[in-house]
Amino acid sequence: MADRAGVKRVVNRTVEALLPLLAVPVAFLIGAVMLAALGANPLEAYGAMLQGAFGDKSGITQTLVKATPLLLVGLGVCIAFRGGVINIGGEGQIIIGALGATALSIGFRDMPGWFLLPMSLIIGALAGAVWGGIPGVLKAKLGVNEILSTVMMNAIAVQFSNYLLRGPMIDPKEIEQGTRIAQSALLPKSVWLTRLVPQTLLHSGAILALILAVLVYIFLWRTTIGYRIRAVGLNRDAARYAGIRVPFYQALALILGGGFAGLAGAVEVMGVQHRMMENLASGYGFSGIVAALFGSLHPLGSIPASVLFGGLLVGADKMQRAVQVPSSLIDALLGLVVLFVVGSQIWSRWRARRRETHG
Repeated sequence: MADRAGVKRVVNRTVEALLPLLAVPVAFLIGAVMLAALGANPLEAYGAMLQGAFGDKSGITQTLVKATPLLLVGLGVCIAFRGGVINIGGEGQIIIGALGATALSIGFRDMPGWFLLPMSLIIGALAGAVWGGIPGVLKAKLGVNEILSTVMMNAIAVQFSNYLLRGPMIDPKEIEQGTRIAQSALLPKSVWLTRLVPQTLLHSGAILALILAVLVYIFLWRTTIGYRIRAVGLNRDAARYAGIRVPFYQALALILGGGFAGLAGAVEVMGVQHRMMENLASGYGFSGIVAALFGSLHPLGSIPASVLFGGLLVGADKMQRAVQVPSSLIDALLGLVVLFVVGSQIWSRWRARRRETHG
């Protein structure tokens, strides 16, 4: 009987692990029906998507470039979810982190690169942590719902960025030329992240993200603080009974989540854009949540999930050009992937509760 129960547990865990993987082909199957309804060949469309994302050096490196901020945001999402809180504020935290890194880099451009580069990354992470910490403190002290507060902080970050990029942080050349494009001055080359592959955008931030994924795994599963965060997320009442300060660790989870999103913003502006501009977040804050869910909210699982969703973002552009479908269809296709991935997670949790109830 014991062996049979053990086999059943293994089967259940295997099914739950494979559910997100099955969600993607189901979403693409529905997308194929939509493509056919628009008169496009689904095989040609998906072939173009695959070719665009992984077919050559340009596609692969661009996929990894997109995957880097997704992974960093996803790591923060993993910490927050493991702490029993939901961080929807990645978009705003990315913007604030990028603004912090930009302000330091431009304000102290004459400092040596060996000091300015790491400090810009640190300031970006700290700025994001502060932005994520505001909902965290509101949650801990006043019981404010973190979903609402983080979403509202996104809107505030966008407006704050618009004000700075049209005023105090606007590139002086834009004022001289009279164009007044909302962007900052170019960052000093001393803080540009190193290119890993010549003539591509792939930069050393990708390596940093991989290292941090391993460190987050060690933090959550091999340290006392990580254990307490996970304990709060698993059962806050039991954690409180065990003497763990639940509000503190919930706030800490949001602070850390904001820090990783802020670092994603700093990496994006220092590795790709080289200046702060509007729409820098590009949906990474929300896509990072999906990547984390697809990776089963595990730091190491988020690595391949981020690469997959980075490939979807890159390949979708190629598919749109190849089969001439509306951009709204691309958004719908990505939305279907999100819907089925999140739905698979909800179904997995329902199965787990049912097993606990019925044995």
